[in-house]
Amino acid sequence: MKKITALLLSLSLILIITGCGQDEKQPASQPEKKDVTLKVATLIPPMTDILDIVKPLLKEDGINLDIVVLGDNVQPNTALANNEVDANFFQHVPYMNQYNDSNDTELTLVQPIYHAIYGAYSKRYKDIADLPDGATIAIANDASNIGRSLVMIEKAGLIKLKEGAGIEATQRDIVENKHNYQFKEVDLLMLARTLDDVDLVAMTPAYAKPVGLTPKKDALITESVDSEFAISLVARSNNANAEEIKKLAERMTGPEVKKFLEEEYDEIALPAF
Repeated sequence: MKKITALLLSLSLILIITGCGQDEKQPASQPEKKDVTLKVATLIPPMTDILDIVKPLLKEDGINLDIVVLGDNVQPNTALANNEVDANFFQHVPYMNQYNDSNDTELTLVQPIYHAIYGAYSKRYKDIADLPDGATIAIANDASNIGRSLVMIEKAGLIKLKEGAGIEATQRDIVENKHNYQFKEVDLLMLARTLDDVDLVAMTPAYAKPVGLTPKKDALITESVDSEFAISLVARSNNANAEEIKKLAERMTGPEVKKFLEEEYDEIALPAF
């Protein structure tokens, strides 16, 4: 009888242990979340500076930012259109639209980041009133910046453009040029190098600052701030709404970037957000 009782107790204990094991729920294994790599093409400071600021912030969001610094103002759009990068940060919307029209592409605005104060500089003259008849004025050679330069020069009273020409103006739209100014169209990246060779150079502060010039202190004329020309984050129409692109835009308009622009580039770059 004792043997039977002991056997029953053993069986009961086994059943209890087995039952407890079956009741324990094993935690479901979660798939490991992998970081996403985001490639962004850019050119020069403060564009590169801003991307350097947001890079560690994006790392916290699970995004590895790969900053691709290119050598001219055509490559970033070509790389984006060819899916070699996911976004770029170097241009304003009129320039982007010009590229789209010329190349049948669908690049699209994601977020304006900062206003670059456009101005005209001279090493020969201290006041725009001193500019002589027949002076040579260097302007960027791409369509959007030709119009931008001519509109700024018109507003300064130096020339008159055909009515309605606006930022799409070309030299053919100059209807009044009493002082016979000569306009020299130069590659955007080469403008600052012409300062010694011409009388006046119209350019963005990103190209003026490396040669020690700022619009507030040195420009003979400047344009008014216009959101249309804000330096912007650009993507393709097929990825502009991707979560990682949205997160990049969010970080680029965060307090860290705003503080940086206000403290380090207050004379040449105004936050556009």
